[in-house]
Amino acid sequence: MNTANSLFKGTGVAIVTPFRKDDSIDFTALSNLVNYQIENKADYIVVLGTTGESVTLSNDEKHAVINTVIEAANKRVPLMVGIGGNNTQEIVTKIKSFDFTGIDGVLSVSPYYNKPTQTGIYEHYKAIANISPIPIVLYNVPGRTGMNVTAETTLRLANDFKNIIAVKEASGNMQQVMDILKNKPENFSVISGDDALAFPLACLGCDGVISVTANVATKEVSNMIRFALEQKYDQARKLHYQLLDLTTMFFTEGSPAGVKAALDVKKLTSAHVRLPLVPVSKSLYDKIAEKMKEFK
Repeated sequence: MNTANSLFKGTGVAIVTPFRKDDSIDFTALSNLVNYQIENKADYIVVLGTTGESVTLSNDEKHAVINTVIEAANKRVPLMVGIGGNNTQEIVTKIKSFDFTGIDGVLSVSPYYNKPTQTGIYEHYKAIANISPIPIVLYNVPGRTGMNVTAETTLRLANDFKNIIAVKEASGNMQQVMDILKNKPENFSVISGDDALAFPLACLGCDGVISVTANVATKEVSNMIRFALEQKYDQARKLHYQLLDLTTMFFTEGSPAGVKAALDVKKLTSAHVRLPLVPVSKSLYDKIAEKMKEFK
């Protein structure tokens, strides 16, 4: 089995789902966006994550999005699919029946809303690991789920299940990430889930980032991570600070509304998001448009 060190190293793009103004999916824009990201040196693509507004897609739409991305990528980069939730049995059933042809890994967010204990989180992932036919990447994002997956729980899962190959860490807790990096098994990877922290975390030993910003600034994010992993820190730092203000804007009024505004500026997709999300304000859109002049 491939490890995350070979499959999911560098820059993964948490791809948006393009919508038209009537809420329908723009599959042509999605295919074009996949090509744009691969041409600009993204290392892999993550489909049906938070940035893809997966919780607002029907099952039929999810399958159509996945098939479109698989076809557009045409095996040029690895693909990761988001399959997670707070109903463990439902996730297990979904994975058992899922056609993983063309998919290289599962990104599974920790259970939200229920607020399970660390034991509950461990048992949730154990149930998934016991039946998943492909590698699993844990996703810790307590700002959205309401519960942190501690370093101890992550390390326990990493040691107990060979097919749990990585964690996307979006806790924003540098101490926690360093604890995982210091004590993890050799073939277990830590991936930044925060664009703003991707550079410093890569310097500390993370294997890269799953990025929102890379939807539109693919080349810059990919080069920043590549430089950092090659220990070319001056070049990486310059790109980090070039990207920082743009990244901040993308999250000011919620993601993915911010990055979709930038994609609209570049004529790659529309700025439309599905309710309960709404587009960014005109004032923020104008700031993003002005900032995007720095990114060709």
